[in-house]
Amino acid sequence: MRVSVPTIPRVRSPAPTKPISPAAAIERIASFLASGNVTLLTGAGVSVDSGIRAYRGKDGRYMNPNYRLRSYLGYPPVRDTQPNTTHYALTALQHTGHINHIITQNVDGLHRKAIAHLWDDSRIDAHILELHGTLHRVHCQFGHVVSRDVFQDRLSASNPKWKAFVDELEATGKKPRTNPDGDVALEGVSYDDFVVPECLACLEQGRQNTNQKPEVIFFGESIPRAIKERSFRDIEQSDKLFLIGTTLATFSAYRLVKHALKLGKPVLLVNVGPTRADGLLGIDKIEIATSRVMRDVVRAVLGSRANLDPVIVSLLNNGIHKPPLDDSDE
Repeated sequence: MRVSVPTIPRVRSPAPTKPISPAAAIERIASFLASGNVTLLTGAGVSVDSGIRAYRGKDGRYMNPNYRLRSYLGYPPVRDTQPNTTHYALTALQHTGHINHIITQNVDGLHRKAIAHLWDDSRIDAHILELHGTLHRVHCQFGHVVSRDVFQDRLSASNPKWKAFVDELEATGKKPRTNPDGDVALEGVSYDDFVVPECLACLEQGRQNTNQKPEVIFFGESIPRAIKERSFRDIEQSDKLFLIGTTLATFSAYRLVKHALKLGKPVLLVNVGPTRADGLLGIDKIEIATSRVMRDVVRAVLGSRANLDPVIVSLLNNGIHKPPLDDSDE
């Protein structure tokens, strides 16, 4: 399967979404989630309140990734980003078992970061599927994998001039505009002198190879069969599908919604703005920002437990709310 569709395809015009109050949205979402065994599908909109921009620019096109110098400069802001209030609210529902599986299109690792203090890596791997990969690992064309932090340090050692540039950016707070894939927008910059170090595992095998990239699925690249098959299983094993913060512009996500509908699963979509699923029969859509409702959704689902369980209390009092500035404000 290839990740494609850089814009939202034209669909038949649905009836306009009626405005909804936060109280009404909380009641509808809580009612949907209360019975549990829900699979959650998230997109870039979930991470916006952490300061990470949505993929598409104002013209509706996805940003064009460059994983050499631009990724080197863009990774630290994504690495240092913290989960927001929606991430932690969803983590609370994972912890209680209401949300059994998360399939995320995001590569920022924030769902994992939000629950890492409660679950070990094996449990996280079993319940969170990163559909489009992760920025936090790097692999070469021969399958050798290293952590992104280790690779970032090697890039710094190979490019002292650019390391000094990064240090200056961090010292002055002048961080470049970073997209959710770790790419940054740079103009008038030459990439010719940027050095990508050799893959150490390849060198040990007597092979020279600088072809290394983050473990992210670019638009136009194929999703591994195992990931595709698991995403379908997660839909099949759940009773309901809950969507948050996604336009479903990529077919890899949209086909999961179609699969759920084919199986007769109830589907609830919470997103601000148009999506590829608008107009599909069987989609219940609520148009409201999740930061306005998800904490109270958890309280409505859990009742008194939300105030008595110290883990839940902590989760509902955690999370940042720092959406990125508009371009006009930068």
